[in-house]
Amino acid sequence: MSDKRITVIGGGAWGTALAIQAVRASADVELVLRDRALAERIDTSGENDVYLPGIKLPEALRATVAIDGLRESNAVLLVTPAQHLRSTLIKLAPHWPETLPAVICAKGIEKGTGALMAQVVNETLGDVPVAVLSGPTFAQEVAKGLPAAITLACSDRNLGKDLVELIGTSAFRPYFSTDVVGVEVAGAIKNVLAIASGVVAGLELGDNARAALITRGLAEMSRLAVAMGGRIETMMGLAGLGDLTLTCTGTLSRNYTFGFALGQGQKADAILAERRSVTEGVHTAASITAVASKYGIEMPICSAVDQVANHDADLRSTINALLQRPFRDELETGK
Repeated sequence: MSDKRITVIGGGAWGTALAIQAVRASADVELVLRDRALAERIDTSGENDVYLPGIKLPEALRATVAIDGLRESNAVLLVTPAQHLRSTLIKLAPHWPETLPAVICAKGIEKGTGALMAQVVNETLGDVPVAVLSGPTFAQEVAKGLPAAITLACSDRNLGKDLVELIGTSAFRPYFSTDVVGVEVAGAIKNVLAIASGVVAGLELGDNARAALITRGLAEMSRLAVAMGGRIETMMGLAGLGDLTLTCTGTLSRNYTFGFALGQGQKADAILAERRSVTEGVHTAASITAVASKYGIEMPICSAVDQVANHDADLRSTINALLQRPFRDELETGK
């Protein structure tokens, strides 16, 4: 038995990969799922055949549907989809010790409220310690033990450093930050921009167009992050530019492949109906317009993704409208 114990809430690809990584960091790990049959298969076969097929899971990883082990944990990694985090935490709240750190691993902005995930945690669990884990990491590669670097953000520097030591290894390198808001905003918006990048690829608009989209998308991300209290430096780091680059170019990205399918002429509803895993950028795109309006920030690319993904807008017409926008100074920092 290890003297470190980590609970991972959410048995999708990323949750399973993080559970594997926590075992590599010498922790005893419980992976908590909603699906009892899948949990039993994981314990029996040593494989998550639904979300990470072909990846052998370590023996020290235990899958369960029970949540009675929270009080013995050093930290809980919250890896449920962003739009389900609130309902999940409401169920967990009666069992959650007030000193137990919640490490948010979901990326998104809550529909309806416009809340970041740290706000959702505080509204459901109270004043518990909160950290955010975000950066350029595909689940399959982390699960295989390939090298990766990621940002761990926490307003409490001492706790943040402890969490880095708790989950970090030589091949999984957390870099500490105190910019919780900036890391959250970057992680949410990069999913929306990845959809746009996939559209560019699906329509065969060229590498020039994709490079322009990533760069101008980064400008949109930065404007909103700073307006909400984040730091511009974070946008240039792993959680910002790093994650944006990965998800806008990597074919393992669910958001990128969703956009690619849109560019190939498929309808959003049909694409989503075929998927088991959540495409977070679709939901976050729906929240962007209201949040950007609240802060007086112009985000034309994200708004265009929302129109196409959530309101069935004509793709070609939406792109033409973007291309017809007035020219502007590149370093303009206003609206």
